[in-house]
Amino acid sequence: MAEVVQLRSCIFLLLMLLQRVVIAMPCDPPTVVITGIALQGNHDTKAQVLLQELTFASGDTVATNELEPLLEDNRKRLFNLRLFHSVSYTYTCLQGQVLVTYLVQERYYLYPIPIFDFADRNFNAWLEKEDWSRIDYGLNLVKRNFRGRNEDVRLKVQRGFNRWLELVYRVPYISRNNKLGIEVGAFDYRSRTINYTNRQNRQVFYEQEQGLPIRRTSFAAALLHRQSVQRQEALTLAYHTESISDTVARLNPAYYGNGMRERQYLRLEVSKVINLRNTFAYLLSGSYFEAAVGQTFFLHNSGSPYTTIRAKYVDYAKLSAKLYYTIGAEGQLRLARHYAFADNAALGFRSLVRGYELYVVGGQHYALFKQGLSRLLVDIKSIRLTFINNPKFNSIPLAVYLNAFTDAGYVADKTFAQYNPLANRLLAGGGLGLHVVTFYDIVLRMEYAINREGDSGLYFGGRFPF
Repeated sequence: MAEVVQLRSCIFLLLMLLQRVVIAMPCDPPTVVITGIALQGNHDTKAQVLLQELTFASGDTVATNELEPLLEDNRKRLFNLRLFHSVSYTYTCLQGQVLVTYLVQERYYLYPIPIFDFADRNFNAWLEKEDWSRIDYGLNLVKRNFRGRNEDVRLKVQRGFNRWLELVYRVPYISRNNKLGIEVGAFDYRSRTINYTNRQNRQVFYEQEQGLPIRRTSFAAALLHRQSVQRQEALTLAYHTESISDTVARLNPAYYGNGMRERQYLRLEVSKVINLRNTFAYLLSGSYFEAAVGQTFFLHNSGSPYTTIRAKYVDYAKLSAKLYYTIGAEGQLRLARHYAFADNAALGFRSLVRGYELYVVGGQHYALFKQGLSRLLVDIKSIRLTFINNPKFNSIPLAVYLNAFTDAGYVADKTFAQYNPLANRLLAGGGLGLHVVTFYDIVLRMEYAINREGDSGLYFGGRFPF
């Protein structure tokens, strides 16, 4: 089918060139008919993967004044697949008939990423310990666009302080209407140390001389419902088995509860994502919403079942040519009769109030608010590396933003608040930072922040803050 469409498109384009029709010539009739869709540059990506993302097809009638907004919206849809460095389009119009051509520049899809990372929550938490043995190393192998069908395969082998083995396979389309997909994964984690408790909102670790104090293994499968690249739902079922050493159970009997050393559980979760952001690297316009409800069932009386409800919404606004504003909130409710220390994580890991990078704030429920104002300082679309011939590697974009921010959060903890004084009170922080966006969606953050407790410092991060 795709080959027939491309052949028709080539014939139609040839006829118009013979009549000296100019690319993107305005259409005079009030409505036009799209008679062909051509694709260029998709050497690895199957044409059907791209055509099924479009909200129009050959034979559709479109109002002339809506044509270019329609083509631009679909250009963004293709770009947000994260398969291409760039996506552009042209069209030709002759007697009310339109031929559209999308030109894509493919990325390199095999990522052998060496792992050399800090074993702690973030760089500043590692720097505080000044312990060079707390280093992880290994290889993260990612094959994107596997078989040219937008499938992903991930293999992670990590050694060092924390040992991690991961294998994940995602297939976005398994049904004829291309709405259903699946993702399956297996994970194994083992570490030489364990954060067995917190004191004054600081992690306290136990390192075992022989053997490993903690082991976790899990298997997960998800059914994905994909309305579009922007709107997706998932139903996930995962099985987990965990164990700690006798010493850890004695140090903190509440780690799993009742002094238990092992537990097994199933987790069922339903989630929804509406992603209307302009891109996936440094976010400048659009909005993002996600929500999930999950239920955890413990096997063999190894824990108290609990329900988790979480939600997040962020709005990204372009105020002027170089000025952008971000505002958003996220929160979580965890409902159970009894809570184990291992399930009491809230702020201080992936979600945090900036300025509190050295602290962890455990709890059952939390709310987080963030806002930031970004000013574009440097915007270089492409730095050409003339000594590299491959177009997938020889062009490096570079953007630098000055960012001012304020964060606020609140964690509710009714179980472990005795050793968690930052819980059950307002947390607030703010500061200034430089954000760098470059090759293959890499974001680097350097921020100076001060919090409500009067602590201040220079902190580093590696992703968009919200």
